[in-house]
Amino acid sequence: MPVSGDKGVMTLKTEPIYEAYSFVCLRCGHAWEGSYEIRHSLDRQGRPHADYYRKGSKVPSPLTENKCRVCLGHRIRILRPGRVRSARPWSD
Repeated sequence: MPVSGDKGVMTLKTEPIYEAYSFVCLRCGHAWEGSYEIRHSLDRQGRPHADYYRKGSKVPSPLTENKCRVCLGHRIRILRPGRVRSARPWSD
């Protein structure tokens, strides 16, 4: 059962989901990984909504609003988690 949250968003009583993604910039080739806590809620119209958090801070969705930290490019490919680390010979 949903409960009322701030700003008119209804919060679902579900546990947060934890997801990890690997990214590569199609402009400069920079690759990185990120882990996110995803919290689901309902908006004022009752539609599902997801909020992404990193280290306790709310961040834009890495699936729709991601950009390269090196060249600031927006052409990003999303890969399975662990792809960047497994490609680096110095990874533990």
